[in-house]
Amino acid sequence: MYRWELTRAITAQGAFGIVRADSAHEAREAAEAVLGAGLRAVEVALTTPDATRAVAELAAARPDALVGAGTVLDATAARTAVDAGARFLVSPGLRPEVIRAGHRYGVPVFPGVATPTEIVRALEEGADALKLFPASAVSPSWIRDVRAALPQAPLIPTGGVTAATAPDWIAAGAVACGMGAALTSGGPAAAGERVAALLDALAHARAGAGAGEGR
Repeated sequence: MYRWELTRAITAQGAFGIVRADSAHEAREAAEAVLGAGLRAVEVALTTPDATRAVAELAAARPDALVGAGTVLDATAARTAVDAGARFLVSPGLRPEVIRAGHRYGVPVFPGVATPTEIVRALEEGADALKLFPASAVSPSWIRDVRAALPQAPLIPTGGVTAATAPDWIAAGAVACGMGAALTSGGPAAAGERVAALLDALAHARAGAGAGEGR
């Protein structure tokens, strides 16, 4: 798929999982739980020991899933993650070299932003979508206000987003939410129930947002 197709697929459900674990094995188990529950995209944070092994194993075991790498801080880490099979890259900050490295190999990159100035710069650098981080520092109304001036900004709030608050972010104009332990913890059964309820709530939030824009 082209980068724009990958970006659209990753954000299509309105959420993707973020796995940060103490080992590659635990990361794979957590990712498998949410993917098995119906989520299509998940990122493995590179702060996880042997994270690229987890990415490689997930990519091989689930070729239809969108497995990405998070906490990508430089071009070397970006290349290593892509070589392991990552289909998208996420960074907590705005690092142009990460964007360039990802794009060199046809992989979309979502850099972290926290201000309108960083949003504009990230768009100028060619970011495919923008990780609003940490989302806990602002509120959904922040997205609504910023997008009034920058409607072209595809924002993905991450950091402090829960299953209960994710629909509010989507209704405010976010293209998707990145969700960590609030979504991935608790084992397969708990994750399955949480993912099913979340996807239903996000679908309703998007329908409501679309109706509001049409008025």
